[in-house]
Amino acid sequence: MALLAFTGCDRLKSVMDRKPDAAVAQKRVRDGDYRGGVEVYESLLDGTPKSADMHFSLALLYEKELEDPYSAVHHFGRYLNLAPAGARAKDAQAAIAQCRFKISSAMVSGPLVSQQEAVHLKNENQRNIKVIAELQAQVKSLRAAASSAGVGTVPQTAKGEPARKVIPPGARMHTVGPGETLGSIAAKYYRNKARWKEIQEANFQHAEGTVKIKPGQELYIP
Repeated sequence: MALLAFTGCDRLKSVMDRKPDAAVAQKRVRDGDYRGGVEVYESLLDGTPKSADMHFSLALLYEKELEDPYSAVHHFGRYLNLAPAGARAKDAQAAIAQCRFKISSAMVSGPLVSQQEAVHLKNENQRNIKVIAELQAQVKSLRAAASSAGVGTVPQTAKGEPARKVIPPGARMHTVGPGETLGSIAAKYYRNKARWKEIQEANFQHAEGTVKIKPGQELYIP
């Protein structure tokens, strides 16, 4: 009886620990619960290349169902960053261009907005254009590196730290405080410590392991 009770508890714990997967997100989307699908997909993001397809699915949701081209551009860009030579890279690049066109068209023929809102939208559009251009440059650079013979080492700073990536203009920044880690920062912004790798990859050039951050350091929060 004790063995049966232990086995039952173990099975119950396994069920409680079970996390949703992509199939759950896809079912919610099929049922028309697009926000619910976004929530599940975002819970599966871990900043590694295996989550590239999740970013692509999120981008399609934002573009096609939620009509949010700004968020779509962000997730298409994340897909290209994680899988620059992926099977959907060309589709992502084309979708980014299409989203940019939608944003520009909305600026011209959209509903009347206040002067302050118009200025904000114009600035946001300009920032997105710059971010897209930088992502495209990164994709080109990564493809050139992949086609060369051998794999080069990551550029290092004078202190032996991984080289920093270019920070997009107008990006959201965070100043590292005493005792903070990438995990605690990810929890602060995303409520998910597992997304620390996303912050690291947005700031450092393909660093192995976990980069040691210091108080006073400026980090880009994607």
